[in-house]
Amino acid sequence: MHRAPDRLPDDFAARIGHAVAGFGFLEEALKRAIFSLSRNGLGKRADDRAVAAWLRRMEDIADDTLGTLIDQFVKQMGNAQVKGRDDLARDLRQIRRHRNLLCHASWKASEAPGRWHPSFLNTKGETFPGDVGNEDLEKIHELTLAAASRVVTIMRQTGIEGEWVGHDED
Repeated sequence: MHRAPDRLPDDFAARIGHAVAGFGFLEEALKRAIFSLSRNGLGKRADDRAVAAWLRRMEDIADDTLGTLIDQFVKQMGNAQVKGRDDLARDLRQIRRHRNLLCHASWKASEAPGRWHPSFLNTKGETFPGDVGNEDLEKIHELTLAAASRVVTIMRQTGIEGEWVGHDED
């Protein structure tokens, strides 16, 4: 490569890292909520075949991407008649776009101080129209954590919580 990419300032890079960590937490919350919502859909007297099929589906979900998890969760919310689901679905789709941008962009220094331009082309051939600064990254992180909190609340309303990966509850 004839030109190495610019080094991001440490504060900007750290904020990208915090946002990406938020996406990871959201993924875990979505998996747990899908588990809880779909488990409730089996009913109290599910037969062995229905339970086996459901378990296979839950194993597949463990490897799903954020986008697929969002689609599955939105579907499960519709089945469960969750209040405010359209607003949450909209926010989750926005977060999916942010996640793809932050995880896959090549960053170029902007003429505006403290801002960076993401060089990113999504699967629809769209580019990101503007520059990104620290305040934008903080908003993305806050939106992600707020959505994750709403997802966890929905999961807890089912009465099925399950185990958080990597956390021992003594």
